[in-house]
Amino acid sequence: MENPYLAHRKESKENPYTGKSYTENYFKILEKREQLPVFQYKKDLLEALRNNQVTLLVGETGSGKTTQVPQFFVEELKPHLKNKMIVCTQPRRVAAMSVAKRVAEEMDVEFGREVGYTIRFDDFTTNNKTFLKYSTDDETHERTCATDILMGLIKEIIPRRPDLRVLVMSATLDTERFLKYFEGSPLIKVPGRTFPVEILYSEKPELDYVDAAIRTVLQIHMKEDPGDILLFLTGEEEIEDVCRKLSFRGNEMVDYPILKPIPLYSSLPPNEQHRIFCDPPKPREPGKPPGRKVIVSTNIAETSLTIDGIVYVIDPGFCKQKIYNPRNRVESLQVTPISQASAEQRAGRAGRTRPGKCYRLYTKESYDTHLTKQTPPEMLRTNLTTVVLQLYRIGVANVCKFHFMEPPAPETMMRALEILNYMGALDDEGDLTELGKMMSDFPVDPQLAKVLISSSKYKCVSQMLSIVSMLSIQNPFLRPADKKKEADRARQAFADVCGDHFLLLNVYDAYVKNQFDAKRWCRENFLNPRAMASAVRIREQLEKIMKRFKFEISELSPLQKEFQNNIQKSLISGFFMQVACTNKSTGKYEIIKENEKVDLHLSTCLQSKPTWVVFNEYIQTTTASIRTVTEISNYKWLLEIAPAYYDLDTLPAGAARDYFIKEKYENKPKAKKQKPSYKDIDNGNSGSFNWLFNPSPRTTSDESPQVSINISVDPFEEFKRQPISGYRFPTTNVKTVDYERPEYTFPELIRMAIQDSPNKKLRLRDIIAWIEAHYPYFSQKESDWK
Repeated sequence: MENPYLAHRKESKENPYTGKSYTENYFKILEKREQLPVFQYKKDLLEALRNNQVTLLVGETGSGKTTQVPQFFVEELKPHLKNKMIVCTQPRRVAAMSVAKRVAEEMDVEFGREVGYTIRFDDFTTNNKTFLKYSTDDETHERTCATDILMGLIKEIIPRRPDLRVLVMSATLDTERFLKYFEGSPLIKVPGRTFPVEILYSEKPELDYVDAAIRTVLQIHMKEDPGDILLFLTGEEEIEDVCRKLSFRGNEMVDYPILKPIPLYSSLPPNEQHRIFCDPPKPREPGKPPGRKVIVSTNIAETSLTIDGIVYVIDPGFCKQKIYNPRNRVESLQVTPISQASAEQRAGRAGRTRPGKCYRLYTKESYDTHLTKQTPPEMLRTNLTTVVLQLYRIGVANVCKFHFMEPPAPETMMRALEILNYMGALDDEGDLTELGKMMSDFPVDPQLAKVLISSSKYKCVSQMLSIVSMLSIQNPFLRPADKKKEADRARQAFADVCGDHFLLLNVYDAYVKNQFDAKRWCRENFLNPRAMASAVRIREQLEKIMKRFKFEISELSPLQKEFQNNIQKSLISGFFMQVACTNKSTGKYEIIKENEKVDLHLSTCLQSKPTWVVFNEYIQTTTASIRTVTEISNYKWLLEIAPAYYDLDTLPAGAARDYFIKEKYENKPKAKKQKPSYKDIDNGNSGSFNWLFNPSPRTTSDESPQVSINISVDPFEEFKRQPISGYRFPTTNVKTVDYERPEYTFPELIRMAIQDSPNKKLRLRDIIAWIEAHYPYFSQKESDWK
């Protein structure tokens, strides 16, 4: 019996979204669509949509939830007739682009017109025409910062918007947590359409998972039945290296079918990403078995993407995650084990079209004991500076009272507020400044946004646009295993005595000059042409934003004496908290304030070892190192550009303090010593911190009185130095507490700090130090404030 939905479509013949007749291809696709499991739940989903503001959907892999459910909503809500839009969020750029293209084809409409996508640096929609848009960020189980912000905003908005309808869907949703968060919301479970997958574990741990993965691919190719392979690795450089090795080995295996490796990672341009959907290679000879695709991907292939033909999955059990240490204000990218939920998602990729196999390059014992059940939410392990700035920009009056599904660690939140205050994005009253509003409009980290804005002052906007664009892409330098020396020589040709940021500028300028034959030029210079093309697109968008703010696109000539100095000053404006100086006694670099000892990364182009450097990235492996490093020719610029951060009265003991003290007192006439007042420390710009825990930051109440402050004690004699901020606090009335986490909430600790200091104003740094002074748990090096 013919499906009534299909029969109705055939009878109507006219596409309601375009006014044109349906094509034959539409009906072919429709027959396949109606076989998807989620189609059987269409009535239940629409019923839940009508009667509830929030609905939860757990749809197993292959159920069709990503492509079909938004179309159900379009049919029910008819946004094209109401000048409304339905938005479906996706976890990755490649998912948003590929799914949007597929849905446009299924709906028989023009891609980019009725159905489109919006991702960072790319908006492929049409004003007043697009009614279904895919954008990053979906797969709610992954719990990125963007997802958690979106959930919090929905929680706040739904009481005010009875017309708003939200569907939260995932394959491995933490249903208990979401049901508790969205109380009273219905839950619909849709089974998948998958075949059985055989899980094969390693007998013993692999010493080199990359080498083990290559061996496994070759063994599958030689011994298993036809079917494509999906190999998960951690990053672009690793993927490109493995693809080259597999291509080389595959060309040698002339007695076997063709082996075609295809890379997949987020920075690939759309046309390169879509290669994963192409047909496998044809047989070498008529009558012989067909060739085999090997898709070598980051974890973007875990979810949302359906790649037909995948029969074998190889899972080394690792991924890359950003880990933030609020104590030293440094974020590092680390290779970490995946979760059990991610392992199950990866295995599910093998059973989409027929029974498959998943080769886990770790033991069953490791899976059971070493892998967590769910990936820790990004909100609990990342730098929240960007998150807090975004919340301020969209009008969240009190970020500490925001409805986070899992509130971040208080110290991480305090650090974010402190950093934004130092950068001038927040004033001492906790309000967003004009500079902060401007910074929030750039689709880059706040530090990079500050660099761009400051470059106008130093007349080097054009150069900083190029440098920031290069910092916003994946590593553009290729280093093949068999041509490492040649690649290193090619990179060194762009080197600059000032450092790696200048090297990136040289690379960008040279690429632009050779764009007429970009691929050949990139090949000769061991550069990734896809990454370089991405840098050009990013620069174009950033330049448009600068022009929107009426900034002149100024440019310095390399022959001008200010060229190097002004670029360095622009970098310091954004990265003054990421500065290191050499310790004369040890010869090692020390990160300012935390005095953590680090080395220069081996990739740096610096031939000498400057006394002062500014860095872009902190790397933690067996040793700590800093990458993308540039010399600071005059450390006095730090005092000029960031005087509050480099206040000598609050700077902890260390190499940097020694340099500044020497500069301050050497060869200067002795004068009568005066004890500084509290205003000298505070710069005279203090404010009450009631805004951190009051819904209305300017409204006083009995529970949280406004505090007016004067100080009458000598801070340098009666205050005690604390480990984070270097401020001194009264030693009287300090509570004796065991080194265990206190049961107070974050706002309660802040309120106690203010109420315990009735005669003085407190800044953010004061509150952090007060908490550490009264509750030693938070001053422990191992404490994570969770």
